[in-house]
Amino acid sequence: MIEVAQLRKEYGDLVAVDDISFTAETGAIFGLLGPNGAGKTTTIGCISGLLEPTAGTVRVRGHDVVRESAQAKASLGVVPQEIALYGDLSAGENVRFWGQAYGLRGAKLRARITDVLEITGLLDRAGDRVDQFSGGMKRRLNFACGIIHEPQVLLLDEPTVGVDPQSRVRLLDLVREQANQGVCVLYTTHYMEEAQSICDRLAIIDHGHVIAQGSLAELQAQMGERDLVRVSGSFDESELHRAFGHDADVEIVTVDDAQATLSVRKASSKLPTLLAALTGAGSEVRDITVSQPSLESLFIKLTGKELRE
Repeated sequence: MIEVAQLRKEYGDLVAVDDISFTAETGAIFGLLGPNGAGKTTTIGCISGLLEPTAGTVRVRGHDVVRESAQAKASLGVVPQEIALYGDLSAGENVRFWGQAYGLRGAKLRARITDVLEITGLLDRAGDRVDQFSGGMKRRLNFACGIIHEPQVLLLDEPTVGVDPQSRVRLLDLVREQANQGVCVLYTTHYMEEAQSICDRLAIIDHGHVIAQGSLAELQAQMGERDLVRVSGSFDESELHRAFGHDADVEIVTVDDAQATLSVRKASSKLPTLLAALTGAGSEVRDITVSQPSLESLFIKLTGKELRE
């Protein structure tokens, strides 16, 4: 459904997206996971046709988004990160506006308005002005407007940012239901728990690059049996490298004066030895935590920084 090949987008000297390639399939959720500023929204903009790629190609249902823009956009639904609603209109009027923009009319439009407001839990608020809505209600209405025309390809750019837990659960259920109905869903997020819970396949991106790609199981397998060990205290970086430089079971991911992050094979069985080595390297250990292989541990191992930065 979506084919992205060697996509590049430049803004002057800034390269926002650099050689990104992936394929998103029908009836599945493909996630773009990465920190703010990684290039997720720019990628969505190129796929939707709002931005023209500097290089590379994007195809939606076989249509090139640049050369065959109208055909590519015909099957697209977009739920942007920024709320695309009119505050002085009611919920029903907002959905009607977007339905008409997508070409719906008459009985079909009226039926779809009822349907999308009902599944988003907003039917009883159809006549209320949107500027009276909570953030979670606006996010759900934003989603309703994006699916009013029953798109075959749905682009979701961080649709749960800033919402309450109940609205988050409702939105994630709605995303799953779209995929279950055969829609190709592209989902961007910087929340790892969301990516782990709903995505069939993922591409982890940072600084405009894809740094890892695959199913959740395939990505976790890249960590092997290595755990992520975070140690707080005080450290001498050069001494740590001397202590662990020749240990194949320990990899130093990051280290500064107050914290060290290590990738350790079967860390739980090596903690006494690990602590002894840290102390021998002149470290003062105040706290230590061990995390099993996860998307977070893979991301930190690959980039050396927290996913949510």
